[in-house]
Amino acid sequence: MPVPDFILELRRHVGHGLLPLTGVTAVVLADGHVLLHQRSEDGRWCTPGGILEPGEQPAATAVREAWEETGLIVEVERMTSVVAQEPYTYPNGDVVQMLDIAFRCRHVGGAPDASGDESMDVRWFPLDDLPEMPPRILDRIAWAREDRAEPYFRL
Repeated sequence: MPVPDFILELRRHVGHGLLPLTGVTAVVLADGHVLLHQRSEDGRWCTPGGILEPGEQPAATAVREAWEETGLIVEVERMTSVVAQEPYTYPNGDVVQMLDIAFRCRHVGGAPDASGDESMDVRWFPLDDLPEMPPRILDRIAWAREDRAEPYFRL
């Protein structure tokens, strides 16, 4: 995935040090299935998502990332979780800590498309037959499936 210009600019100032960022996830559910894309950078399956751009609203980020990574037009239904992830170190030494805001979304247009530079494949997976994914992604899917008005958060 390309690194947004604003992060490259921040890295010029902070180097590889810990950079807190806001990530947004779109959990797109339909008829007992969840939309996943296979990331071109590491081949792993995950929900669409990415970094909140300066001046952008989180729900708009979910819609944008779903379009960029899967070719689908989605509509946000509700926020499902807000969780700070453990710090992560990229292979180049950059350290980040993501505050992830996840939204439950529904498909309203477009067709799965992996022709961009961020995805190798895009598919609907049955919720009872998901590919191997990190626990944080599985948690986001589980929280989006819950029938609750308030989002999940940790104390």
